[in-house]
Amino acid sequence: MRRLQLGASDAAPRPGVVEWAPLTLLTLAVLVGAGLWVAGLRGAAQLVWVAVTLVALLPAGWTTLRQLWRRQFGVDVIAVLALVGALLVREYLAGAVIAVMVATGQALEGYAQRRATRDLRALLERAPRQARRRTPDGGIEVVSLDRVAVGDRLVVGPGDVVPVDGTVEEPATLDESVVTGESQLVTRGVGEQVASGVVNAGAGFGLRARKSAAESTYAGIVRLAEEATARKAPMVRLADRYAAAFVPFTLLLAGAAWLLSGQFLRAVAVLVVATPCPLLLATPIAIVSGLSRVARRGVLVRDGGSLEQLGRARTLLMDKTGTLTAGRPRAAETVVAPGGDRDEVLRLAASVEQLSPHVLAAALVRQAREQRLPLVEPTDVTEEPGRGVTGRVDGRLVRVGQLAGEPPEWARRVRERAELAGRSTVWVSDDRAPLGAILLEDPVRPDARRTVRRLRQAGLGRLIMVTGDRPRTAEQVARIVGVDDVIAQCSPQAKVARVKEESGRAVTVMVGDGVNDAPALAEAHVGVAMGATGATASADVADAVLTVDRLDRLADAVEIARYVRRIAVQSATVGMGLAVVAMVAAAAGGLPPLAGAFLQEGIDVLVILNALRALRGGLRRRDLPPETRELLERYAAEHGGVRDVLDRLRDTADLVATRPDAAECVPALREVHGRLVDEVLPHEAAEERHLYPALAGPLGSEEATSTMSRGHVEIGRMVDRIGGHLAQHPDGRLRPEEVPDLLAALYGLDALLRLHLAQEEEEYFSLNPEEGSAPAGP
Repeated sequence: MRRLQLGASDAAPRPGVVEWAPLTLLTLAVLVGAGLWVAGLRGAAQLVWVAVTLVALLPAGWTTLRQLWRRQFGVDVIAVLALVGALLVREYLAGAVIAVMVATGQALEGYAQRRATRDLRALLERAPRQARRRTPDGGIEVVSLDRVAVGDRLVVGPGDVVPVDGTVEEPATLDESVVTGESQLVTRGVGEQVASGVVNAGAGFGLRARKSAAESTYAGIVRLAEEATARKAPMVRLADRYAAAFVPFTLLLAGAAWLLSGQFLRAVAVLVVATPCPLLLATPIAIVSGLSRVARRGVLVRDGGSLEQLGRARTLLMDKTGTLTAGRPRAAETVVAPGGDRDEVLRLAASVEQLSPHVLAAALVRQAREQRLPLVEPTDVTEEPGRGVTGRVDGRLVRVGQLAGEPPEWARRVRERAELAGRSTVWVSDDRAPLGAILLEDPVRPDARRTVRRLRQAGLGRLIMVTGDRPRTAEQVARIVGVDDVIAQCSPQAKVARVKEESGRAVTVMVGDGVNDAPALAEAHVGVAMGATGATASADVADAVLTVDRLDRLADAVEIARYVRRIAVQSATVGMGLAVVAMVAAAAGGLPPLAGAFLQEGIDVLVILNALRALRGGLRRRDLPPETRELLERYAAEHGGVRDVLDRLRDTADLVATRPDAAECVPALREVHGRLVDEVLPHEAAEERHLYPALAGPLGSEEATSTMSRGHVEIGRMVDRIGGHLAQHPDGRLRPEEVPDLLAALYGLDALLRLHLAQEEEEYFSLNPEEGSAPAGP
């Protein structure tokens, strides 16, 4: 930022005491002069005030001359003219007050910049430089970070910063606040991925590097931080634009006052009150404060210009995969052949897929580990690209992939169900027949719909989803999240064209996470990359990066950007408006230079303090108390068990629908009813007693959970309805006339519970920073 300097020019913000030293010394000098004046030593007092004026004038004049030499004409010239004019008309105290005013602005600016950029500086200071690497002989060596290669086995000691992106080899307790902005400690299990830059808050653990240091998350964040701290805020350029009108107006008014009154003193008074500290200091302070705040929310913006554009945005284009959805497939449902075991089918498939690098294989293995299924090392593994993987598990031949031959009737129904739901199907077979199918989906982020609503509230009037996916799948996601338009089967070139088209109508933001999104991000007014997913190419061209894998932080950034821009413009317009009123009064002779200097000092302090409001406020979201977070974590973890019961419920409903006279129908009904009574209803009752009252504060009122409470009542009623049917069957057989009502209860309860779980995860669990990134249910 261009600013007047006392004793130095174009210097960086000075820390601590040095920052306030010029203001302190000049203020003391002015007070000493005042004391000399009161003591009758008026000549000595005036000499002191002249010295104070010259201390401000000489470096400021030199800076202004250099700017004019570079053809940079700004509002700085007014302050220089005011200092010169005060000396010419012998208003030495007024000149000294102007000098103090300039020093005050510098000190406040330095304080605000130091406070606003401390988060960015903290990123640079905490950047890891070394790593502990395991050696082939079992030892540990300390190496520089640039020597770490993909696949190296590292050791992260207690208190160490994780040096590179990697996979945890032992359970780890981590402080991810530097990267994500969240202070709560998190636990990562074996096989989970961690980003560089997080701090080990527990015992040492092993880490296998999956990226080099230069390609890791933290390196990208540091690069952006360096750029963000090096660039100028846009309101400085706005100040120069204002100068094109304000400086000539000031000089004309001062000249007119001198010409019409014949008093040069009036011209000096106009220049004194026109000193433009509100424009030079207050608005950049607001912008830099905004950069700091969005950084604390996990959004790193490259510069103030991007933040200002984000605050003016009216259109948002979002990629689907990895932005509105989790970006990685998840095993949504396991369907087995009649008489099969769901857990055994998943265990066999995951065991075979352990050695496959395919993204679908990782989803199966992850799901099996989450269910704590005992995986074994497969033998005789072969992989046919596009066909699948074959291997032996416990001596049994297992094939995972496409289905060979004519499928049986149950398999055809599964295939149709998957196509209707927009899911991928992985078939699990032995050497005789298919054993089952695992349906995979890319789930919508639980916070996506809430974030879309918040983005609309923040002023984005047009929200568009662009994706290369199939139209049916894309439209389903679009309906869930509530966007205005959806463009399916969209190539990277088509994305760029659409971004260019929308940018011609309004300020446009593009959000994406993949390499194929990079051209569209570069084309938008503001490109936002989901950097937590490791998409280096998109992050390198983006104007902002989400360092935490949470879409709602984009809504935080937009709300902060709009608030900061409003504060910045308010500070500039109010400050300059007050200055113009004072200038007119001075031109009319109603405000002498000394009084004008004190008045302008008050205006400066007022608008700068107003700009500091940008450090707080503007966010709609409410932070949760720690006890409420614990409740959300507890009940979110229980949803996995509830979904397991739902899978059994769906299997039982299918059995009753296809074979109502089978002997196993009633036993299956009794089993699933027992699990509903013993597992699901206690979960719902506990939420009603403990979780919903705790959410009344964060959500604004007790009425916010009333519809979900009604859902609990309906769930209990339908479980009782199923129990009522079972009570009528001592002989263990279903009567044909009761099958329709029983099926209505079974399928109705399945749909109701799935909707209820999805609503809780979207509306409630997404409020928790730790649980909000968990995928929503089917």
